[in-house]
Amino acid sequence: METIAKSKVGTRSSAHERVSVRRPMLPSWCHWLFGPLAAAIITLCATWIQIEDQIFQYQFFWVESLWWHRAAWFVGWVFLTLVYFFFLGLTNRAPVATVCTSIFLCVPAVICYYKLQLRGEPFLPWDFAQASEAFDVAGKVNLWVTKSMCGAAVVLLLLTLISCFLPRLRFGWVRWIVRSVVPLVGAIAMVFGVFLQQHVTQDILYISPDAWMQDRYYRNYSLVTAFFTNMQVMQVDAPEGYNAEHVQQVVNGTGDSEPYFAASYAAKGDGTVKKPTVIYIQAEAFWDPSEVPGVTYDQELTPNIQRTKSEMAYGKCYSPRFGGGTCDVECEALTGFSMEYLPSSCKPYVEYIHGPTASIASFRKTEGYDTLAIHGYYGKYWNREEAYADLGFDDFISLEDMTDPERKRPCDWEGGLVTEAETGRQIISAFENKDADTPLFMHAVTIQNHLAYTPENYPDSERVHVTSAPEGVTDYTIGCLEDFATGVRETDAMWGMLTDYFDTVDEPVILVMWGDHYNPIGNGMNIYSATGYGSEDANDPRVHQTPLLIWSNYWKEPVDLGTVAAYQITTVTDDLYGLDQPAYFDLLREELDLYRARTLGTTVEPDGTYTRDAAMTPEQQEMYEKQWLLQYDLLFGKNYQDAPTVAD
Repeated sequence: METIAKSKVGTRSSAHERVSVRRPMLPSWCHWLFGPLAAAIITLCATWIQIEDQIFQYQFFWVESLWWHRAAWFVGWVFLTLVYFFFLGLTNRAPVATVCTSIFLCVPAVICYYKLQLRGEPFLPWDFAQASEAFDVAGKVNLWVTKSMCGAAVVLLLLTLISCFLPRLRFGWVRWIVRSVVPLVGAIAMVFGVFLQQHVTQDILYISPDAWMQDRYYRNYSLVTAFFTNMQVMQVDAPEGYNAEHVQQVVNGTGDSEPYFAASYAAKGDGTVKKPTVIYIQAEAFWDPSEVPGVTYDQELTPNIQRTKSEMAYGKCYSPRFGGGTCDVECEALTGFSMEYLPSSCKPYVEYIHGPTASIASFRKTEGYDTLAIHGYYGKYWNREEAYADLGFDDFISLEDMTDPERKRPCDWEGGLVTEAETGRQIISAFENKDADTPLFMHAVTIQNHLAYTPENYPDSERVHVTSAPEGVTDYTIGCLEDFATGVRETDAMWGMLTDYFDTVDEPVILVMWGDHYNPIGNGMNIYSATGYGSEDANDPRVHQTPLLIWSNYWKEPVDLGTVAAYQITTVTDDLYGLDQPAYFDLLREELDLYRARTLGTTVEPDGTYTRDAAMTPEQQEMYEKQWLLQYDLLFGKNYQDAPTVAD
């Protein structure tokens, strides 16, 4: 018996020794060192994912970003350290806490990277309100894994393996609750007591908001700090001095003015046409790639536009978006509201338009117009079904309402996308079925040329082919460019179909078409930077100016529009043809004398030159503030202007 007992003791002792040999543990106090160290490494890994090899540039990142803005990085690091200790207190396991903290920060970093590449903007707080739409679009895009993602994954794996040598913490319920609740409360306190307090972030930590260059803001101030401080602008504050008297003072200061464009119908026509049918067409990702230096094609891309240039107003629309944001651009065009005053990358259709809102559609209704919107995708996306109704549209034809529409480009979109030609046919059908005695205001949005791009979207016999390209443009980019250029040719064909058709009708009709934004094509910004057409900067003004075409079947004089903001499209159209418009648009008409656009921190001067991140003149600043006063009144305020809405 004694021998057996000794044997059992020896067995237990040997087992214990084997465990000790297999898992040598560090002292428990090492948790207090490992947590802050892990938070720092995870922060750098997330930054590596976000900005790639720029993290290895000493002056660019370690000095100008990390050191110059060290207070912002410090509070972000403290917050992440608290997150780590929350997970540690919750699970009592350092490896689990390390993995959870890595996921907590690096998943947003990956999202941030892809958004920067595809949209030119980082991951923002209000993106959560658009999550379902974003995931749907992301599923259609060929996402790629970068070297920085792989490198960060290796570093984080090693960090997790090291954490396995930290002992598991064992506490009673009370201490377990304390160890998990205290860090959680601390992290929440940092959000509400530091990140959301403007006087703390700006006056104490010297964190300067950079709404126009969010990519730079995230790089300079860290993902954590930039993300949470952006929440400060989710609540839109009223402009200083907002009241009925001030609004009426601005409104009364606007009035009739001479036509801005000397060759327009309003300036030279007989003035007999008062209520023409007006058709807006926002063309998905439309711009002319034949303008890219050194790139040639096997056919002309925009023959119909070139043919009609001599009989229409032609210029550029300065878009507030890159790589997406279609609904934001159309919102500017329909309402005259500038995205410049709103939180970066917000979606007015989703976040702000939740009731009758003044627009050119609601104004035209008061003039006896019928109003109709058309879009070749599902009506629920970006809240269009509700937003269009709130903006004053009587009807909305979406993909669900179309019978067997023509579709193309099926590689990334199941069943393909509704074609430009199909949208053109929908426009003509709606016109032919309208009340003969009632003018129509129609707004159509195309979708055929939506990203992502791949040459497999079209048969070889149908696809436009690139015949030459500068050195530095990758083969992959050239293949994607052929897909995109084919879509541009199809948009041009739709324009030709519509102008040819409406040239034959007796009723006066105005067609207005513009591109909503540029997109990355192929390898990110390669087509722009390698050719000198643009740069790697998604906010480069050169990739924010899309074609703007305004044509009618009763006035055929060419007019050079220059560059105007997307929010000025309605103002310019009404000015060209002498159409009535609300007082807010009268103010925008006066703005043209001072500047053509103020978008993404860029001011487009009346002569077409532009300045970036520069102070406006006192006169421009005064106009800028007047515009915000009236815009706030219509979008958030009490409508002291008494602008017509569908509630009237």
